[in-house]
Amino acid sequence: MNTSDIEAVDVTKELTGMAAYMQETWPKLLNFGIRVVLAIIAFIIGKCVIKWVRSIVKRAMQRSSADIGVVQFVDSLLKFGLYIILVFGIATKLGVESASAAALLASGGVAIGLALQGSLSNFAGGVLILLLKPFCVGDYIIEDTHGNEGTVKEIQIFYTKLATVDNKTIVIPNGILANSSLTNVTAKDERRLDLEIGISYQADLKKAKQLIENLLQEDACILKDEEILVYVSALEDSAVIIGTRSWVKTEEYWTTRWRVLENIKLTLDEHEIEIPYNQLTVHLPQQDIRDMTNS
Repeated sequence: MNTSDIEAVDVTKELTGMAAYMQETWPKLLNFGIRVVLAIIAFIIGKCVIKWVRSIVKRAMQRSSADIGVVQFVDSLLKFGLYIILVFGIATKLGVESASAAALLASGGVAIGLALQGSLSNFAGGVLILLLKPFCVGDYIIEDTHGNEGTVKEIQIFYTKLATVDNKTIVIPNGILANSSLTNVTAKDERRLDLEIGISYQADLKKAKQLIENLLQEDACILKDEEILVYVSALEDSAVIIGTRSWVKTEEYWTTRWRVLENIKLTLDEHEIEIPYNQLTVHLPQQDIRDMTNS
């Protein structure tokens, strides 16, 4: 047998082996492909089922008059848990053994837990927020650590969303909100309105106080059943500071503040009571003045 015959025999053996391998492997590949397609279909169906279950739970909690923050938190937690169950079920259908998948999930959970300690603290912070209720959805809060402030729109599983007055969205981790001080501006129905107005030392102090008090008494949004005070708050370098203290409804605070300040300015101008700017009076000895003049 010459060399060409040997090479032909080798090629024939390789082709025969390849054909046998394909005959043996093709059913497995086809079976695996079918399972992948079924897994994709199952995921799509499961996604729709999860959405349906979430809507049922949300409606049930809303009918029971549950706090909107609790509804949002439970919905976020339910979504997270159901997707884990769905992925676990699909993995087992693809041939992964349940025990192996559970062990893998457990070990992966430990590893992820160590890597995402901050996220776990945010989850715990969300639970504390819902239990202790330092604020609810719709409250205006100021986070003291970083100075973020806005109206609470959503309390999610890991974070809380605030909407600022200029319609920006601030996302704050729940762990920060649970472990730092914050100010809930709208927790009460009434809010104290404190103002400070400076007038010149040459102005009629008693007249200025009376004019400001009359404005507060005449304003429809100032609560008349609460004490209204007008007093001298401080004696500054360039002005006498008149302080006022009154009460308004929380939702009317800013509009009332802006309106009252404008009315005070217009009224003081009308009665020729000066609101001074910072100024410095320099006194020079007469000899220095003569020297400057002669020079």
